[in-house]
Amino acid sequence: MAKSKTIFICNDCGAESAQWVGKCSECGTYGSLVEQTPAPYAVDTPGRGGVGSWHAAQTNAKSSSKPAKPRASLTFDQISDRQIARWESGYGELDRVLGGGVVPGSMVLIGGDPGIGKSTLLLQVSNQLAQRYRILYVTGEESGQQVKLRASRLGVSKPVNVVGEGDVAVGVDATIPVDPDSIGADLYVLPETDLEEILREIDSLKPNVAVIDSIQTVFFPALTSAPGSVAQVRECTAALMKVAKHEDVTMLIVGHVTKEGAIAGPKVLEHLVDTVLYFEGDRFASHRLLRTVKNRFGATHEIGIFEMVAEGLREVANPSELFLGNRDDPAPGTAIVVACEGTRPIVVELQALVSPTSYPSPRRAGTGVDYNRLVQILAVLEKRVGIPMSKLDSYVASAGGLNVEEPAVDLGIAIAIVASFRDRIVDPGTVLIGEVGLGGQVRSVSQMELRLKEAAKLGFTRAIVPKGTKFPDLNIEILPVSKVIDAIIAAIPHQEITAEDLESDDDNEE
Repeated sequence: MAKSKTIFICNDCGAESAQWVGKCSECGTYGSLVEQTPAPYAVDTPGRGGVGSWHAAQTNAKSSSKPAKPRASLTFDQISDRQIARWESGYGELDRVLGGGVVPGSMVLIGGDPGIGKSTLLLQVSNQLAQRYRILYVTGEESGQQVKLRASRLGVSKPVNVVGEGDVAVGVDATIPVDPDSIGADLYVLPETDLEEILREIDSLKPNVAVIDSIQTVFFPALTSAPGSVAQVRECTAALMKVAKHEDVTMLIVGHVTKEGAIAGPKVLEHLVDTVLYFEGDRFASHRLLRTVKNRFGATHEIGIFEMVAEGLREVANPSELFLGNRDDPAPGTAIVVACEGTRPIVVELQALVSPTSYPSPRRAGTGVDYNRLVQILAVLEKRVGIPMSKLDSYVASAGGLNVEEPAVDLGIAIAIVASFRDRIVDPGTVLIGEVGLGGQVRSVSQMELRLKEAAKLGFTRAIVPKGTKFPDLNIEILPVSKVIDAIIAAIPHQEITAEDLESDDDNEE
């Protein structure tokens, strides 16, 4: 009896190897190769005599002089110009990151850390969409009873229909408030992990939207590998993608993430889907960020901001106020910047603390800012401004923990550090926008008009910006600067020592 052939597949990148090795040759990960039996694939195309037979027939046949003509391809003129109408998800923040709404027949992948709120968000979105469309919620990690309990806590207004669980009561639940306007709600729950059963249910129910929670729990019985492996994730995603495109079913898929924060499984998983969203957030903070990494139907790097409350996720109407500190009581070492995430400007407060070091080498730490850019700005301040940063510990953080890593916040970081070093207060009505060059220059940044409009809307009166940029006519004073030293002079007002200060110092000496 012939021995079955096996291959070794990397669980991180999907690379294949004929033999086991300790380190993957493609991604460099140790101990990630797993032995698997390849699935039998048909070489010939079924129903048409096979590719081999067609090629042989063409080879043996005499060359004909018939003119060339397309068999199935179309020109752009032959393709219809039908506009695809997007669906409103019921949450404006989600519609923003999707590019304006849910595209029918698209496939959206949502990844995030455990407990961040992926299932909560999709259950709330499913409830909103179920008021107008038929929704199938496939749960592979929880039972139907567990999903129903979460629906009760979230205040889902329509009783959840559980498919395939006889021990779960189906009908009106007194704990779930029923809204008279939502009688047409159509939300079905299927606790299942078998891909074939899921596809049969989709074919029978014919939903408009199918939610898969999660793709790592779904398995194809024809494959011998375990659920969540590279082969299983790849084949299950490809099968669901085929159904989504052929049957015009929108797929919302939950994906697990690795300890590095990337979506688990092969990279081809992100290539197959139309949109990739990452759900981010600090476990010590209440806000959550939904960030677009890939979008075939809209812009990337858009963000939606939610807040986790007792009733689930709630949209944040004004994100800038969430990341602003107390402007009525300013403290030394703070500066206000305007960061842009995609097309959304967000006003953020940066805080800096500079103190003499007690170590041979000073400490540098940044929360929410890029560490490499922080070190670069510290070197510029020492070389071009004359501040002895090599003898000082430096700590910089963004209010609320928002990651602001774009170059436009460089000027705000520099001013906050100088204000902390001099123990001065930056004018609370001033925003700082600009990139700091290695020569101490202040360089221009993109989307200046959006940033200034957001600052003016929140009541800021001054903006220190790079010189040479065209500015819109807004109700805000513009102070263009070309050097970091000029920005420091403009941002930190000269504070005179009063007689009261001298008297207090004399009293302390006595």
